[in-house]
Amino acid sequence: MSLPPGFLDELRSRSSLTQVVGRKVMWDARKSNQGKGDMWAPCPFHQEKSASFHVDDRKGFYYCFGCHAKGDAISFVRETENVGFMEAVEILAREAGMPMPARDPQAQQKADRRTQLAEVMEQAVKFFRLQLNTGAAAEARSYLERRGLGAEVLDRWEIGYAPDQWQGLWDHLKSKDITDDLILAAGLAKPSSKGGKPYDTFRGRIMYPIRDARGRAVAFGGRAMDPNDNAKYLNSPETELFDKGRTLYNQGPARTAAGKGQPLIVAEGYMDVIALASAGFEASVAPLGTAVTESQLQMLWRIAPEPVIALDGDQAGVRAALRLIDLALPLLESGQSLRFAIMPAGKDPDDLLREQGAGAVQKLLDTAIPMVQLLWQRETEGRVFDSPERKAALDKALRDKIMLIKDPSIRSHYGQAIKDLRWQLFRPQRQSGGGIRTGAGRWSGAPQSASASTKASALVTAQSSAVTEHMREAVILAALALCPAEIEGFEAELERMRCSDSEHGRLRDLLLRYMSATVEALHAHIATELGADALENLTSQNHVAIVPCIRSPHDGTKVRMTVAEELAKLQAARGLDAEIAEATEDIDGLADEGITWRLSEASKAAQNALRSGHEDRAEYEIGKNGARISRDEKNALDALLASIKTQKPHG
Repeated sequence: MSLPPGFLDELRSRSSLTQVVGRKVMWDARKSNQGKGDMWAPCPFHQEKSASFHVDDRKGFYYCFGCHAKGDAISFVRETENVGFMEAVEILAREAGMPMPARDPQAQQKADRRTQLAEVMEQAVKFFRLQLNTGAAAEARSYLERRGLGAEVLDRWEIGYAPDQWQGLWDHLKSKDITDDLILAAGLAKPSSKGGKPYDTFRGRIMYPIRDARGRAVAFGGRAMDPNDNAKYLNSPETELFDKGRTLYNQGPARTAAGKGQPLIVAEGYMDVIALASAGFEASVAPLGTAVTESQLQMLWRIAPEPVIALDGDQAGVRAALRLIDLALPLLESGQSLRFAIMPAGKDPDDLLREQGAGAVQKLLDTAIPMVQLLWQRETEGRVFDSPERKAALDKALRDKIMLIKDPSIRSHYGQAIKDLRWQLFRPQRQSGGGIRTGAGRWSGAPQSASASTKASALVTAQSSAVTEHMREAVILAALALCPAEIEGFEAELERMRCSDSEHGRLRDLLLRYMSATVEALHAHIATELGADALENLTSQNHVAIVPCIRSPHDGTKVRMTVAEELAKLQAARGLDAEIAEATEDIDGLADEGITWRLSEASKAAQNALRSGHEDRAEYEIGKNGARISRDEKNALDALLASIKTQKPHG
C-alpha cells in the first residue's frame, strides 16, 4: 500500500529511537547521556561485549562502529523483528498511537486473515498443553521425564500432546465456533479423501509449538509416540503463516540471548535446542527438519556474525555441515562466517549434556573450527595424494570452491589458508625404512606431528619464533596501555599488527578505540572488557616487567623508542618467516638428514640475529611486505635461503 505524504516523517518524529532500541539492548550507563539522546550499548546485530552501538535520538539514527549496521527506527524493527517494511511501520505506528492509513480492501482482508490464523494457532497450543495432563498422555509424560524435562521446562517451551484421535483437535476448535476454512488453512487438519469430516494433522504425538521472531505461533513440530510410525518427527505443512525455509525454532529468544553476548548455536532439532537452552546456552536455534536454507542462513547472520554449527556427530550431521559450506561460500562477507562444532561420534548436544554436562559442550564451542578448515577436510578426508595428478585434482577442486567467494579480501585469505594447509599435508615425512612419503587427509584436520629427523628444522624453529613474536606483542601492548598518550603515533602500525591470539587482538582494539581517553578511563575500559586483572597479568609477565619503559610508564620517550623497536623487529621476523616458508616449499619431497641439519643451523642463525640486541643497524628491505632488517639479519636470511636453494632439483 502507499502511504500519504508526511506520514513516515511524522512517525519517525513521534517514535523515540532510544525506546525502540532499548527493548533489545542494555545501555552502557557510563558512556550514555540520556539527556542529550546520546546512547551507547553492545550491538544487537553482532556478538560483542563492548558498547560500540550508538543511537542519536535527536537525529533518529543508529550506527554500529563494529559491524557498521545503520538506519532508523523502521530499519531497526525490520532487522530485529524479521518483518517487512509495512509490518515495521504498523508496529511503530501502533506504539506511537498513530492510526494507519486505510488499506485497500484486498490488503486489509489479507492482514485480517493472518491475524485470525494466528489466533487459531494459539487455541491449538492451549488444547495440546491441556491434553498433556490427561490419562491418555501418560506414556508421553513418561518419555519427557526420561529425557529430563521437568514441569518448568514443559511450561517454558509450551510442550503439549496431540491425542491419538482422528478429530480430537478438530472437534475442540469447532466448539469454539472456528470455521472449517481457518482450521484447514492453519494446517491443523486435512480434508478427507473419502468425503468425510476432515481429520487432525497431528495424532498421538508430543507437540512443540514453533513461533516466529515476533513470538506468534505459526506451526507445530510433533514427535510420534508410536515407534512404528513412518515419520518420527512431523512439521506443520506450509501455510499463509508458516514458511519452513524462513523459520528457525527458538529464533526470538535466541536473538535476545545473542544480543547479550551468548554464542549463537545452530543445533539439529527441538530437543537439542531445549537441552542447550536449559543448560545456559540460550542463544540456540534449529532449522525445521531440513538442511539450512539461504534464507535461514541470512537470518542467522542477522542475529550473530559467526554462528556455531553444532550438528550431530553421525554421518547425517557431518553431511549436513559439509553441504552448508557450499551454500555459505558465495554469501561470505567481512566478519560474517560460520564455525563448526562437530559432536562426538553418535552423539547429539542433548546426549552430550546429559552424559558430560555443560562443560563438555562449552569445550566444543571453544574449539569450534573455522569453515575453511572444514572445507579442507571435506576435500582431503580419506584420500591419498601420492601422484602429481591427484595433487592437481585437489588443487582444482579447492580453487573452484574458493572462486565461489565474491568478496576479494576473503577469497585471498581463504587462498592463503588453503596454501598453509596444503603445505602441512604434503610436507616431507620420513618413514622408518628411510623413504619419503606424503600424508593423506584426516578428519581431525590437525597438523601431523613432525618426524624425528625434522624436529630441529626451520619448521619447528618457527614455533619458537612464534613465542618470541607473542612476547614482542605483549611488550608493545603493555607499554601503550600504560602510556596511552603515545598510541596515536603508532595508530597505523597497530591497525596492521597481526595479533597471535584473541586476547592480544582484543586489547589492541581497545587501545585503538580509546586512545584519546585518560590513563584511568582506558584502564577502566580494559578491566570491563577483559577482566579486572587483565592488565596486571600482562605487565607482571617476566619478559614484560623487565622492560625499562614498563617500570617508567610516564616516560614517553622510552615508550616511543621501545614500541618502535619492538614493532620493527616484529615486522622483520614475520617477513623472515614468510620468506623461509616460501623458499622451503620449493624443496617439497627432497628432505634428507643433510638438509635437515643445514636448515636447522641456518634458521637458528637467523632467529638469533633477530633476537640479538647488538645488530649492525644498516637496514635492508625484504619480502613482499617490505619488512626492514639489519645486516646481521640479512646475512642470516641469505645463508638460510642459499642452503635451501642448493637442495632444489636440477634438470
